[in-house]
Amino acid sequence: MTEPLQFWMVALLFLPLIGAIAAFVLPRHAPIVGMGVALGVTGAAVGLCWQVQSVGTGTVALGGWGAPLGINLHVDGLSAAMLAMTAGVGAVVSMGAVNTFGGRVARSAETARPRQYFWPLWLLLLTGLNGVYLGTDIFNLYVMIEVIALAAVGLTVLSGSLAALRAGLDYMFASILGALLLLMGVGFVYLQLGRLDFGGLAGADPSGALVAALALMFVGLALKTALFPLHFWLPAAHANATAPASALLSALVVKAALYIIVRLLQHMPAPGEALVVLMGLMGTGAILWGSVQALRADRLKLLVAWSTVTQIGLIFVALAQAGVAGLAHSWKAAAVLILAHGVAKGAMFLAAGRIRAEVGHDRIRDLDRSPVRPALAQLAFAFAAVSLIGLPPSLGFIGKWMVMEGALAAGNWHWVVITMTGTLFSLAYFSRVFAGFLRFDRVEADVPGGVVEQRGRAPMDYAPLALAALGVALGLVAAPILEFLEIGRAGGWP
Repeated sequence: MTEPLQFWMVALLFLPLIGAIAAFVLPRHAPIVGMGVALGVTGAAVGLCWQVQSVGTGTVALGGWGAPLGINLHVDGLSAAMLAMTAGVGAVVSMGAVNTFGGRVARSAETARPRQYFWPLWLLLLTGLNGVYLGTDIFNLYVMIEVIALAAVGLTVLSGSLAALRAGLDYMFASILGALLLLMGVGFVYLQLGRLDFGGLAGADPSGALVAALALMFVGLALKTALFPLHFWLPAAHANATAPASALLSALVVKAALYIIVRLLQHMPAPGEALVVLMGLMGTGAILWGSVQALRADRLKLLVAWSTVTQIGLIFVALAQAGVAGLAHSWKAAAVLILAHGVAKGAMFLAAGRIRAEVGHDRIRDLDRSPVRPALAQLAFAFAAVSLIGLPPSLGFIGKWMVMEGALAAGNWHWVVITMTGTLFSLAYFSRVFAGFLRFDRVEADVPGGVVEQRGRAPMDYAPLALAALGVALGLVAAPILEFLEIGRAGGWP
């Protein structure tokens, strides 16, 4: 393995950790530290992707002790893509957070606490995310996902409102229960195999104990990723957090548990057909129930939060599209949808936050009555919706196409029907917001003089617009992305 590859991997893990400590110790300089670390992590992720593209996979044994006794960091195409998505979205969200929690406006008493704690919590979250994507054994993945959970709960309650505190409490209880189930599964694996690294799991003989362990870990991770009917904590948590925190929670946090599920399906003995069908059925329930609730939502951020429930369901449908026999290929469709959702949902929550800040509220039925039009934020929201609905040429469209193509090849036409139903539902509930953007007749009738003030050209409006446009543009380079995801799949694990 080349030294640059090793350097970038270590930097991605320790740079945000050092930044989190510095941001906590130096709260007055936290925005500068946070923004600098976010850009540094982005540069490291780009460097790592370049090295993976050039030389392939790589492994670092921390402290010189490798698996199964020590800790290995490992990178392949999938993990590098997740690291790049996390770094890119995180950098853009950090730019928005500088305007929200930095500068003079953030020094009021109302925003003093969010300003003090947002940056260390966000950088601690970034440490956990990078640790998950570089991890090679399931116990360390458990540790890192708990680091993520601690930081995510803190970000949820950052606004200090009663609704946010209640949502954070529900989130904490769900996270603790999910962690206990996950840890029980990890313990069963160790009792059965005597090791926890992916290299040992990949060569294990199938047994009832390992299937039971996989089922326990799946339920625990389903709680953490808010898969229906274990989604009870997500809508309130994402809807009541501050805009930067909501973007991080929806775009990045739930992806860690999804990634671990994908890795477990790749490296543990094949699960039973019943477990794969269960994943698809729970995904179907998420698509239908989340869509109905999004249609009923009265607030913009609540609608976006419920749409996250539906899109998580679609990712599980992608994993189940071709049954157990198709898992060797269906993970790619799930990975593409994860990447597309991460980019688009980060943009959408940032845009929703800007719309609320400019209009003064996020009540959907009153958006078309507002005399203020945050034009760029509205455009960013629309671009993000293109990818989440699955319209061409977005990356979301590529992911849905892969789901339907794989399902048809396996003869599972019912998953095609579910995917198309979810697409029509998403078009319906996002159209509720588009109607508020486009209808100017009520404004002209209700506003004195019929004057509409166009706003939304502040620097902070360009961040979500750039991220949303990226989600659409990535669909044009889907073929190279799929080739990149395949790097390392033919080789073994250390």
